[in-house]
Amino acid sequence: MTDDASGRLGAEERDPHVRALRDRPAAENASARPTAAEPLEDFRTIGRRVSNWGRWGDDDERGTLNLIGPAQLIDAAGLVRTGKMFALGIPFDDQGPQDGGIRGNPARLMKETGAHPQGFPGAFRYADDYVFMALQSASQWDALAHVHYDGALYNGFPSSSVDFRGAGRCAVTNLSPGVAGRGVLLDVARWRGVDWLDVGTRIGPEDLDEVARAQGVEVRAGDILLVRTGWRRRFLSDLDRRAFRAGEPGLSVRCAEWLRRHDVAAVGSDNFAVEVLPGEYPDEYLPLHMIAIRDMGMPLAEILDLESLAEDCADDGVFEFLFTGPPLSFTGGVGSPVNPLALK
Repeated sequence: MTDDASGRLGAEERDPHVRALRDRPAAENASARPTAAEPLEDFRTIGRRVSNWGRWGDDDERGTLNLIGPAQLIDAAGLVRTGKMFALGIPFDDQGPQDGGIRGNPARLMKETGAHPQGFPGAFRYADDYVFMALQSASQWDALAHVHYDGALYNGFPSSSVDFRGAGRCAVTNLSPGVAGRGVLLDVARWRGVDWLDVGTRIGPEDLDEVARAQGVEVRAGDILLVRTGWRRRFLSDLDRRAFRAGEPGLSVRCAEWLRRHDVAAVGSDNFAVEVLPGEYPDEYLPLHMIAIRDMGMPLAEILDLESLAEDCADDGVFEFLFTGPPLSFTGGVGSPVNPLALK
């Protein structure tokens, strides 16, 4: 199947997640479909209801990051009380979870080592290296130009503003000067008493409420919400890239209205797409991406390592912290590598 007359491979052939969903027997696919117990409206209807288009002006390209202002930053800075710091990014190397279906893992090469004369006077030698990678091959931000549907990006900008030169609108540079604020960890896997949730586990809004209640933490307007599924831990247990990418536990599309109601500024997770896969609609791929990024203007952080932070939060009972995660300012970029920090 091709996307168009150019002969480009269609989504089913390029994306292993779509292929896996397509190839599953009908009985297995039933778990990915809305049921009588969980009726789902068309994702466009949900998107219209939670839309932030025009909320911060017709020219806005920052989306829900507008919810983080000086007051939120000052409050977040006050959460640093013990001097502990946790890196939330995975290593950028060839041992990552990418299986080559859409993206490969980062490839770093040495240009210079200084082992041989380099033409400088005296004792000076230097080492230098470079990297070849997709900007979203490891821990990453999805910018607001990353996802679109029906010909429109966030805030109604035409999807045609993304072309071979990059994103003319909603590029990752609009996340500048950075993403920082009060971070909140909701450790769903620990709450359920498991190392990791099973593939296809849907995390609903009622789960987010229950976890927050159990942890004694409140999700507030402008927060950066991190959801732990244990999927990173699952990958580290066997380094099975195909299993990591074949599906995942994650947020249900029903969480969109919860996120809007709480005015969350950004969402990150330890899986590869934040949302549950296989998904909840038989004929739509990544519906929460479409709603969160395109309708709400909410950047998503993916493939995070939340393990050390989660252990510390469980030990001291404090699930809030100062989060910092500035993207790299790639002009026209639709995403960016990131190594976020949590400071407590």
